[in-house]
Amino acid sequence: MQRVSLGRRLSQRWMLLVAVVVVAVAGFAVYRLHGIFASHDVTSTPSGAGNDIVPFNPKHVVLEVFGPPGTVATITYLDVNAQPQRADSVTLPWAYDTTTTQPAVFVNVSAQGDSDSIGCRIKIDDVVKDERTVNTLNAFTYCLDKSG
Repeated sequence: MQRVSLGRRLSQRWMLLVAVVVVAVAGFAVYRLHGIFASHDVTSTPSGAGNDIVPFNPKHVVLEVFGPPGTVATITYLDVNAQPQRADSVTLPWAYDTTTTQPAVFVNVSAQGDSDSIGCRIKIDDVVKDERTVNTLNAFTYCLDKSG
C-alpha cells in the first residue's frame, strides 16, 4: 500500500523534479561558460581617473579696442567661455587678456566710441586673427574670430 502512495506522489511531482534538474544543469553550464570566457577576471578603472583633465595647449587670448586719446566707448564682447559681457563708458585703449585651455575659442568684440575713429583687434597666441579700424562720425567697429 505504501508503494502505491509513493508512486502516486512521484507521478504527481515529476514535472517539478524535471524543472529542478533542468535549472541545476543550466546553472552549471552558465558557470562553466563564464570560466571559459574569463568573465571572472574583472578589470576596473579606479574611480575619478576619468575626471582628471590635464590642460593641453593653453591659448592666450587678447581683445583690444583702441582709438584717439580720450575716446570713450561702449564695448560688448564674448569672453573665452562664450558669455556676453559689456563695458560702458570705457576710456580707450581697452583690453581683455586671458588664458584658456579650451580646445577652441569663439570670441568677438564690438565697440562704439564718441570720436571719429575707433579700432579693434583679436590676438590668439600673439597672432592677429582679426583687426578693423573705422573712421566715421561716432565710429562703430567689430572684430570676430571663431577659428581659435
